[in-house]
Amino acid sequence: MTDSEELEALRGSVRALLVRTPGADAWPRLCGEIGVAGLGIPEAYGGAGAGLPEVCAVLEELGRTLTPCPMLGSSVLAAEAVLAAGDEAAMRRLLPGIAAGTSTAALVWAGAQGHWDPTAPVCLWDGRLHGEAHYVLDGASAEVFVVAARTDHGVGLFEVDPANTTRTETTPMDTTRALATVLLDHCPGRPIGDGTDHNDGADRSDGADLSGALARAQDVGCVALAAEQVGSAAYCLEQTVAYTKQRVQFGRPIAHFQALQHRMADLYVLVETARSAVWAATQATPDELPLLAAVAKTHCSEALSRVAAEMIQLHGGIAITWEHEAHRYFKRAHGSAQLFGHPREHITRLESLTLQLPSEAR
Repeated sequence: MTDSEELEALRGSVRALLVRTPGADAWPRLCGEIGVAGLGIPEAYGGAGAGLPEVCAVLEELGRTLTPCPMLGSSVLAAEAVLAAGDEAAMRRLLPGIAAGTSTAALVWAGAQGHWDPTAPVCLWDGRLHGEAHYVLDGASAEVFVVAARTDHGVGLFEVDPANTTRTETTPMDTTRALATVLLDHCPGRPIGDGTDHNDGADRSDGADLSGALARAQDVGCVALAAEQVGSAAYCLEQTVAYTKQRVQFGRPIAHFQALQHRMADLYVLVETARSAVWAATQATPDELPLLAAVAKTHCSEALSRVAAEMIQLHGGIAITWEHEAHRYFKRAHGSAQLFGHPREHITRLESLTLQLPSEAR
């Protein structure tokens, strides 16, 4: 199965820009010249109206270079939560800035234990917001928070001004991933998606349970993260293969040793099956997405962890030095595996989702 010409052109454009402008400086150009921030956002709200395949093509390229930017946290996770909530006023208010890349949004959700349970966010709403959320992507720099909180009606989403919170930038193992802790103490919030008119500015939530919207955001986030992991894994493998052709032992390059050829062939199969898992998830129907997102998150997390570890092993002593890039990918592998749920949590999800399938589909 091959990508369309349009996807290949998008990949090529993103890769070329990242070569010319590496690091955090790339984000304004990615938004202004290619419009990556709005790919997954409908045209009615300032986006490009593309789909998950295009979003994942960009994330894969960002994963190759570990480019620090708010694509995953703002343009995918927070934007998808707002879209899934179905609040027309909130979408028109929040999404154009996210789509243009001029405003960064952060979804405030998980607690210190790192559980992204759509039915049990860490924060609580009782007319005001209370709680301390951890692992908030781009939380230290975001202009708007979308806070998931428990309410009397289930789960609600709330638009919050970060100025009304206490946010602290954390130092993660993976320093290319910006994370923050956000403390909400009797914090005002503007309800999203509750079906009521809040033009009067009142702080209340009378509406429906939005745990389904949060679950949708998690699934889309898992697929996008899996694409990023595939990009990182593919790059690690490419660099490792290239190095084995240069490193000489016993008078010849180690790439000639059959044992290493077998190891790298196994890694190639691992990367390609991970890429296939992402592609399948990008084509999923709404009913199929939870299962295929869990498959992609589990397989791609494990694939990157293994390939990054083998990169260090096959590079030898140089790979454990600070100057070499191998440690950055190793840290990204372990950090990204924890985001949106550890692989073992998604394996549990897979068991439950598989049992719900008709017997002929299992």
